[in-house]
Amino acid sequence: MDSATTLLVIGAAVAAVLLVVALGLLVRLVRARRALRRAGLPTGPRWVFWGAVAYLLLPTDLLPDPVYLDDIAVLLLALRSLRAARPLPPGPTET
Repeated sequence: MDSATTLLVIGAAVAAVLLVVALGLLVRLVRARRALRRAGLPTGPRWVFWGAVAYLLLPTDLLPDPVYLDDIAVLLLALRSLRAARPLPPGPTET
């Protein structure tokens, strides 16, 4: 194999790994949204969820699509904001 083919194979492998990581984060995001929706998540963080999914799926990115680092960052920020918006459990009632 010549060096161009080797670089192409390495680039494809790195892109595949980053895609798997992005898809794994998307699955975590969907699961977190379901859990938080059942717990009474306010409407605002739902927009964050749909914004992150749209950013992942839209062809316009900050970085070219073979580099999924920006998509991963957006998904991680969405997960963080969803977890921060988690409703507090009801406290003990005072008698």
